[in-house]
Amino acid sequence: MTLKPMNELLVEIAGQAEKALLYEVALTPKPGLVDRNNSGAHSDMDFFTFLDSIVSLSPYLYQYVKLGIEHEGTAKELFHKVRSMGVHAEKAMLAATKNINTHKGANFSFAVLLGATGACIGRGLQPPFTQNDTQEVLSYAQEMSHGLVTDDFADLAAKTSLTYGEKLYLSYGITGIRGEAEAGYPALSELILPFLRANQGQPVENLLLEALLLLMSQVEDGNIIHRGGIDAWQTVKTETKQLLQDSHEGNLKELMYSYDLVLIERHLSPGGAADLLSLGIFFAKLENLF
Repeated sequence: MTLKPMNELLVEIAGQAEKALLYEVALTPKPGLVDRNNSGAHSDMDFFTFLDSIVSLSPYLYQYVKLGIEHEGTAKELFHKVRSMGVHAEKAMLAATKNINTHKGANFSFAVLLGATGACIGRGLQPPFTQNDTQEVLSYAQEMSHGLVTDDFADLAAKTSLTYGEKLYLSYGITGIRGEAEAGYPALSELILPFLRANQGQPVENLLLEALLLLMSQVEDGNIIHRGGIDAWQTVKTETKQLLQDSHEGNLKELMYSYDLVLIERHLSPGGAADLLSLGIFFAKLENLF
C-alpha cells in the first residue's frame, strides 16, 4: 500500500468530519431537529445557521487532526491540547451563529476523536479504515478521556453557575457526552457502526434515518432530558423503538415526518442522538461504507 503524505491525510480526515456534519444537518426529516424541512423544536436556529456553524468549525477540525498527528506525549496530554483548541473553536462557532449553540457537543467529540484519529495516523494508520482501525481510534479516545467525568464534575455543589450538563449530572447522575467519551464511545462501537456495516449498500438517506431512530431508541440524550425530564426521554425511547418496528423503506419518511410534528409539539430535540449520528457518519466515511 502506498502511504499518503501527512498533509494529504490531514485534509482528507478533516474533510470527512466536515462532510459528516453536513450529512447530519441535511438529513431530512429528523424528528425535533433542524433539517431542510424545518427548524424542529428550535425557534432560534435553522438549516442555514448550521451551515454557518460548520464552516466556522472547519479550520479547527483540521487543527484537531494536526495536533494528534504531531503529538508525542501521553494520551491525556493530547486531550488537554485538543480541548484547549476546542475552546477557540466554540468561540468561532458562537461568533458565526450570533451566540446560538449549534455544535457544542459535536465540537467536543470531534476534538477528541479527530485528535485520536490523528494520533493513530501518526503511528501508521491509513484510510480506508478497517473495523479494527476504527476500534483502535476509539480505544485511544477512551485513553485520552480517562477520569474526565470525575475531573469535570468535582466540586459542582460549590459552583454558583452550572451548565445544563452539570445540572443533569447533579440531578440525575447523567454523565452525558463526557461519560460516553470516557467509555470509549460505546454508542458508536456497539450500536451505530455495527448497524451501518450490516446495512452497507442501502440508500444512504433511509439508512441514516433508521440509524438516527436506532440511536434515539437507546442512547442517553441530555438534550431531551434537559427539555422534558427523564419521563420524556423514556417516552421517546419507547416510541422510537415502535417506529423502528413499524418502518420499512416505503413508509419510513412518512413516519419520520409525523413524529417530527409530535416532538415539535412537545418541544423536544434529540440533539445527543444527532451528535452521535454525525460521529458515526465520520467513521462510516473513513471505512468507505457509503
